[in-house]
Parts: sequence; C-alpha cells; structure tokens
Amino acid sequence: MLQRPQRGDPVWIWVLHGWEVFSWALIALVVLITMTGGTPPDRKLAIVALTAVLALCYALVRMRPGNRLLRPYGYLAVLVAVLGGLSGLGDGFGVFYTVMITQFIVFADSRPRGAILFTGLGALAITVGGSLREGGGADVFLTNTLSSAAVWAVAVVMVLLTPRALAQRDERAALRAELKSTQVELAEVYQRQGAAEERERLAREIHDTLAQGFASIIVLAEAARSQLAVDVDRSAQQLQSIEQTARENLAEARVLVGAAPSSGVAPGSVAATLRRTLDRFTEDTGLDVSAELADIDCDQPTRIALLRCTQESLANIRKHAAATTVGVVLAHGPDAVELEITDDGRGFAVEDSHGFGLDGMRKRLAEFGGGLTVTSSLGDGTRILATIPLAPDGQV
Repeated sequence: MLQRPQRGDPVWIWVLHGWEVFSWALIALVVLITMTGGTPPDRKLAIVALTAVLALCYALVRMRPGNRLLRPYGYLAVLVAVLGGLSGLGDGFGVFYTVMITQFIVFADSRPRGAILFTGLGALAITVGGSLREGGGADVFLTNTLSSAAVWAVAVVMVLLTPRALAQRDERAALRAELKSTQVELAEVYQRQGAAEERERLAREIHDTLAQGFASIIVLAEAARSQLAVDVDRSAQQLQSIEQTARENLAEARVLVGAAPSSGVAPGSVAATLRRTLDRFTEDTGLDVSAELADIDCDQPTRIALLRCTQESLANIRKHAAATTVGVVLAHGPDAVELEITDDGRGFAVEDSHGFGLDGMRKRLAEFGGGLTVTSSLGDGTRILATIPLAPDGQV
C-alpha cells in the first residue's frame, strides 16, 4: 500500500504512482489560482485549511504507516470529508475527486470492496457539497449526481482492474524483502565460515610450527640436562639446537601474528630444504636417516606443504615410534610429486588414530588437490605417502 514503485514492478503501478504525484501538483495549482482570484477571504482561508489538513494527513500516513489514528482507511475518511468541504466552498473543486481516484485505490490496499465503498462516499460528498453551494435544488442535485456517478463508474472499473497489479507489487516487495534477508543470512554464514576456516588454518600452522618446535626444545633440554655431567660437548650441541629451534619458532610466531611478510621458511629447492631438516633431525636424535631426494622444481607454497608433512612425520617418529632407522624419498612420479617417509618403529593401528597432526597433513595436502596415505600396523613400522598432483605442463 505505502511502498514506492521499484524497478521491475508492473507498469500499472508506475502509472498509479505518477498520477498520485500529478494529483497533488494539480491541487496545489488550483489552490494557488483560487488564492489569487476573487474568492472571498473567509473561503480562501477555509480552502487553505482543508487542503493543509489533507496534505498533513497524507504525509503522516506515508511516513508513519503504523499510526493508529491514520491507518489507510482513516486517511480515506479524511479525504472524503475534505473533498466534500472543498466542493461546497468553491466552483470547480469537485474535479479533485477525479484526480484523487488513484488514492482511493492505492490506500484501499488491494481490497476492492473498500475502494468501491470509499470512492462511492467521495462521489456522494462532492455531490452534496456542490449541490449545497449551488442552492440545493432538485435539478442541481440530479445533475451533480449523474456527473459524480459517471466518474464513480470509471473508478469502479479501475478498482476491479487494479488488485492484480497491486498483488504483483506486494509479491515483488515480499520477494525483495526475502532476498535481502537471505543475503544478510548468507553474509553472516560466510563470515562465520571464514572465521572458522581461519581458526583452523592458524591451529594447523601453530601445530606444525610452534608446537613442534617447543616439543623439540623440551626433548633437547631434557637430554642436555641428563648428559650435562657426562658429555659436555653433546650437551653443548643440544643447547645450540635448542637456540636454533627457538629462533625458528620466533620467526614463525612473527609470521603468524603478521609481523613478517611471508613464511619463515627460507627460499630454495625442496630437496635442499628437506635435507637441512633431516640433518637437524639426525643431529638431535642420533637416528639413522637415509634420503633419496630428487631435485624437483616447485613453488614456495608446495615446498612448504612438503616440508610441513616431513616435519610432522619426523616429530611423530621422535615421540611415538621408538625407531632406529628412517627413510625419506622425494620422487617425481608420472602424475604427482610423491614424498614417502618410513620408519622401523613400533607402528600403530591407523583406524584408531585421530590425531590433529595427521588430519592437518591431509587438509594441507587437500588444498593442492593431493592426498595422504598412512600404512602401519603394530610392530611393523609406519609408511607415510604424501602426493601433490602435477600441473599439465609437468610443474608443481
């Protein structure tokens, strides 16, 4: 009822709105002409007062549709009364009924019976008002009645043709409101999903970098303390490893909090990066590590993913496997880069393992379209196989 036309509304709605605007412009023009003409001053004042009351009520019902005193039918009652009063005050004001027909239709809000009733009351009001102003004779009343009835008949036709257009308008308004609500809900869902994904990413990065580093520091510190009185050189070497690990953790922490522009992993070939990691692992644990590392050209994100998988696997071997030998193979397969890490440790039941580390490795590799295969059984060691597909040109 009170909505302005929107893009996509039926043409009939735009016509009604345009006519409604035109009606107020015409009223203002007629009142202005009346005020500058020879109408008696007392009538001029009454015309201005009635027009001002009608305009005020119209503005209130437009701006505050929930106003109990001026619900649409209340405004239509005021409109009927003002039209009757203006018709009784001046010649020609009965034409206002014709130009105000659209308001009867629009404010009746797709209710044909209400629109027909109030347009009929409007026709009766201008008939009575005009007849009283012209002397109230039977002939005058009959003439005015026929004229008003003809306009009312046109109004009835418009009322009967309009409800479907108004219903389409209301349907479109409801769809627009529903669409807007859905967009807001989707935005909130995407925001929550983005926050959850970011938390998960940070948790994975912290686990694969800071947590592993601190775990290494703890193991090295315990070993250094236990051997301090027996093997000073070995303890000094372990303390040096602690210092290096702590510096690496600090660099990674700065990356995570945004104080550094990129990963703390230094650039270089993936083979060289993994070799440094394996040398550190051998130095810290004393385990026998054999490595076959192909010189594979890959971008920095892929290199970091392979490095994190290696670090997580080595950390699990150190903490859980009780292994004596470790094997690492980096190969350029026909369709993917393959990183295989094996140990001869105690093994575990894969189906019972729900650790954050393995899940984090799977999700990290999944970001590149890759996958993780874990093969192990109690007493038979463990085999980790990480794969990252090759691009069509053979690059990673």
